[in-house]
Amino acid sequence: MESFDVAVRGAGIVGRSLALALGGQGLRVAVVGEPSGARGPDVRAYALNAASVALLRRLKVWDTLPQHAATPVYEMSVHGDANDAHLEFSAWQQRTSELAWIVDAALLERELDTAIRFAPHVKLCDAAPPATLTAVCEGRSSAMRASLGIEFDRHDYGQRAVAARLVASRPHQGVAWQWFRAPDVLALLPFDAPQPASSYALVWSVPAERADELLGMDHEAFDAALNEATGGAAGTLKLASDRAAWPLALATASRWAGPGWVLLGDAAHLVHPLAGQGLNLGLGDVAALAGVIAKREPWRRLDDPRLLRRYVRERAAPTWAMGRTTDALWRLFAHPAAPARELRNRGLTLVDRLPPLKRWLTGRALGS
Repeated sequence: MESFDVAVRGAGIVGRSLALALGGQGLRVAVVGEPSGARGPDVRAYALNAASVALLRRLKVWDTLPQHAATPVYEMSVHGDANDAHLEFSAWQQRTSELAWIVDAALLERELDTAIRFAPHVKLCDAAPPATLTAVCEGRSSAMRASLGIEFDRHDYGQRAVAARLVASRPHQGVAWQWFRAPDVLALLPFDAPQPASSYALVWSVPAERADELLGMDHEAFDAALNEATGGAAGTLKLASDRAAWPLALATASRWAGPGWVLLGDAAHLVHPLAGQGLNLGLGDVAALAGVIAKREPWRRLDDPRLLRRYVRERAAPTWAMGRTTDALWRLFAHPAAPARELRNRGLTLVDRLPPLKRWLTGRALGS
């Protein structure tokens, strides 16, 4: 059987990005596994920060996306329980061209697939071939991680994220909206499909029982619940797609690397989607591992434990910090008690009045 330098287990966005990054260094890379996309209509959308966009641009993927597949976010309006509890972010305040990009997951996967097929050093394989290093990018339910006996310390939030595509009665103007209210978090991400300039991608994190209710509603009832929750801030919203949902959890693997293997993306860590940083963390893993391998000593093998520990050290702190930050925010905003409600509402207003702190928080989200 043909042998490779690296076998990438998992053919999702993280796995294929890693294959392109390592193949671009001249390494022989095998990609094993089916694409991780949704079956049937795909309503997933991701918020990508500047660092993730830069990586995809280096991989020659970003600029091949159709125009409607990526929508810039120029402003973000965050709201709490009280009417006067709000926090506003803008690209102008951050001195950047945009805060983030909202990207169609299915179209991004399609462009990555096309790039893989034209990459001379990357091969799609049905079964795992012999390889010096195995990169595990199989997602939260990784079979390879389980077979290695790696513990996955997982805390389930008892919530599910309900996703859909929406059409609004007025243009989104590049503004993202988010509401933090016990016990749910609702995000509207500006999008240009199915209706240019007037669409949103919805991510609504709710308790599991409420998710079942929302998924079981007809279109009219769902629209009514959605418009009641948003109060008309983004205009009148109408459902324009199927709905999907998935469970939410905070998790991290007990080990991220070992003899001849390394974990990336959701196979290594999970965070709450309230900050939209899950895929950014995974692409950060890709950039870090590719950088460590590119800078390795000529005599050092790809499966050298010391080499892989460099990757783990580089990613441990930012991943831990993002996981703890999103968990703390969720706990604060999910607590129904009046003192917690007062604290979070005052906190939003305070941060909004401190431009240096706002710029620092935005910089962390941008990956800078």
